[in-house]
Amino acid sequence: MRKIGISIGFLCVLCARTVCAQVTGGQFAFEYLRLSNSPHVSAMGGISIANPDNDVAFALQNPAMMRPGLHNQLDLDYNNYYAGIRVLNLQYGYYVPKLETSFFLGVQYLNYGSVSQTDNVGTTYGEFTPVDYAITLGGARTYGEHWRYGADLKYAHSFLYTSTASALMTDIGINYYDTTSGWDFGATAKNMGTMVKEYDAGYSEPLPFDLQLGASKTLRHVPLKLFVTVHHLYEWDIRYNNPNEISPTNVLGTADTNASKSTYFGDKLFRHFIFGAELNIAKKLAFTVSYNDLQRRELALSAQPGLAGFAFGLGLHLQTLDIHYARTYYHISGPYNEFGLTLPLNKMFGLGHTGEKMHWNDTYPDWQ
Repeated sequence: MRKIGISIGFLCVLCARTVCAQVTGGQFAFEYLRLSNSPHVSAMGGISIANPDNDVAFALQNPAMMRPGLHNQLDLDYNNYYAGIRVLNLQYGYYVPKLETSFFLGVQYLNYGSVSQTDNVGTTYGEFTPVDYAITLGGARTYGEHWRYGADLKYAHSFLYTSTASALMTDIGINYYDTTSGWDFGATAKNMGTMVKEYDAGYSEPLPFDLQLGASKTLRHVPLKLFVTVHHLYEWDIRYNNPNEISPTNVLGTADTNASKSTYFGDKLFRHFIFGAELNIAKKLAFTVSYNDLQRRELALSAQPGLAGFAFGLGLHLQTLDIHYARTYYHISGPYNEFGLTLPLNKMFGLGHTGEKMHWNDTYPDWQ
């Protein structure tokens, strides 16, 4: 584990970069990889890398979260995003006893709908459909009594009008979970790699790297779990420098860049944090609430902030499937509603003798 920790730190140093504009969005290619991959994740603020829940979707957040208890589990989500954008997420897990390794597959697909093809004076010549997708293959193993480590390989592709781009990336992660105390800790480095085809030949754009830490605590005598996630650890200042906050003070009416002496320490600190809680009722219903400070700071209107930055979720756990719903408030214009299904295929149907050979119907302890 020491080697894994050193590797994450080294990669963080290599991938860290100075961003003069201090804007977290729009700097990188394949920004869609930052989007949540399931309603359950959305309800937890959009990132969840230290969560012991029985949900294969978390493997796309932190590869180390994949484990034998998620064997033959399928998570499927198809929702309408803003402006008619259609989003599909699929996650599937399978445990191979001979290799003592849990494997997973992930697919992310975004269809942006029909866009008019026009010239510089507005003449319409037709329509085209931009599409982004990513395919992820990964695996995880156990180390000792409480630790897990995992990694994945990710192929991302983007089609925008006549330009296409693709990249190969990897995520690596570790996880520590103590079933006795209820503490879960996770760390992951995401989207490390290189472009293999550029939008513009000869110009390789930066990828949406992130370094994240997370922790959750399941209380003993109350069916409540508290969690916190810290993101963008490779860069301290991710605050947007708003030019409107600098007032012109000199006789020429130009901006005085020394007008504001505030360090904004608290603002810069909490933009890295996501806080939340999940309440379970009789192991059948789960209510989730979270707060993402970065989303609120960047997307809320100062005059009418509303619930920007907050997300709420509901999980219904049935015998043969789980149903997840999330309602995320990005902006006062309206929330984003998501629905998803988690299906334990080994409990729903068998494959006879062939299934026995490939351990299709087997079940394994979720946390050993």
